[in-house]
Amino acid sequence: MKLGIVYHMPFWRAADGTLREVEGSFARYVDSLAPYFDEISLCVPVLSEARGEGTAIRASNVTLAPLPPFDGPVHFYPKLLSVLPRLWRWVGGIDVLHCRIPSPAAAFAFACARIMSRPAFVLVVGDLQALLPTMPYRGVKRVLWRLYTAFEEMNVQWMTDRSLAFANGKALADKHSRPAHQVIETTTTTISLTDIASRTDTCTAQRVRVLTVSRIDPRKGLRVLPEVVQRLQARGLSVSLDIVGPAVGRPGTDERTAILHDAARLGVGADVHALGPVPLDRLLPLYRDYDVFVLPTLPGEGIPRVLLEAMTAGVPIVTTRVAGIPSLVTHEVNGWLVDQPSADAVAEAIARIITDAPLRRRLIANGYETARGFTLEVQAARMLSDVSARLRVTLKQPATVPAA
Repeated sequence: MKLGIVYHMPFWRAADGTLREVEGSFARYVDSLAPYFDEISLCVPVLSEARGEGTAIRASNVTLAPLPPFDGPVHFYPKLLSVLPRLWRWVGGIDVLHCRIPSPAAAFAFACARIMSRPAFVLVVGDLQALLPTMPYRGVKRVLWRLYTAFEEMNVQWMTDRSLAFANGKALADKHSRPAHQVIETTTTTISLTDIASRTDTCTAQRVRVLTVSRIDPRKGLRVLPEVVQRLQARGLSVSLDIVGPAVGRPGTDERTAILHDAARLGVGADVHALGPVPLDRLLPLYRDYDVFVLPTLPGEGIPRVLLEAMTAGVPIVTTRVAGIPSLVTHEVNGWLVDQPSADAVAEAIARIITDAPLRRRLIANGYETARGFTLEVQAARMLSDVSARLRVTLKQPATVPAA
């Protein structure tokens, strides 16, 4: 059985022969599906040169079906006429199609699969429509982005209506469900059972290290963080902040510059650092060096996978009550939710975690319990059980299948 996956995350072939992916979360996802198939073919943009260290695909049965490199729809659609024949040939050579959406090439691959009567399932991982208010574009660019968003939203709904559909979090599942066709809620993850730490407390040293892991762009709400640090220090708390993640395009570069400028202006420039991207294999252990995790994200998320990564490392989390996050994080149980990511609200939440040891230890313990139920192995088993039953395809069975 050959599974074909279409997505926009770029890969390259490293000097040692391994396939590597820029961020790592998608690579781990592919590895979790690999034991169920004879082969997985990735129809993804392929870079001619490495982009950082990347994260290697570990499964030996994963192959590439290269698309030309593109950074977003602006670069994809001018190449569409050359891409379409590749998609047609590729879909003709697979047994089952899997689309992670929204993604520019997905609707075209899905159309090919319908014409060829190939079974397909989709996973909705983001909400472009919810992101519109936070996009920094003006004038013609804003109009064009709104048109593209409407087009992509139509494509996503068209695919979810006509296939076995999963969505990352309850909000996305509810959005795309219809009375006659329900979307199955899931949670995208990067963690394995062996990643789960054992420490029972943080914030025990004089200096508290706060961590944010996120792409840097205006949609993530990170501009509030320098003021958060300034307010915590004004309370007499010794706090530093590290932001790990890449700046996304020109808006992301501008956002990173603004964050660091604000930190300097507020007198906390020495305590706020943008560290850039860190490969997933090095990132997961890195969480354990920190005391509190904060993600003041704006609407448009499914469930950010970094929340589970922080729970896995025993880091209490502060995040926003938006999108699918409340379906993973329960306030004061396994994390702290703020209704609005204002400097006051986020600083108050972090201060409470720093100063309330029983609360902090409870969040950590319950975070571990949450993480155990959302490992890659558990999620793959749940998803592919539905795929096998609903699409009537026979899949391989891994040597050890976790309880779903």
